Amino acid sequence: MSEAPVSVSQLILSAIPELKTDEVAPSVRDLELHLSGPLGVKLGAKTVEDTVKNLKRRNALRIVRTRKVPYRNKPVAEYDVVPHQAQASEAADDGLARVLSAWVQR
Repeated sequence: MSEAPVSVSQLILSAIPELKTDEVAPSVRDLELHLSGPLGVKLGAKTVEDTVKNLKRRNALRIVRTRKVPYRNKPVAEYDVVPHQAQASEAADDGLARVLSAWVQR
């Protein structure tokens, strides 16, 4: 039985939490090197770059900071996954519930 195919977007979204630290988030090049390394997936630089741009356009990724690198004159962007709207909505609902319960108890 073969496994279901995994999209490039899914690979990138799952790789970012693995690569992210408190000080550094992955750049496009970091993602490309990670995905072509131990996973054995051969993705071209253009494929990864285009997919990251599309994920950013869909608000699935966001730029968290930039950093200087020796191989480029301009700083590279570091990316992180945007939390799902449902998670953000639940957090907002919890905050609203606390405010309302505090207001009612007065």
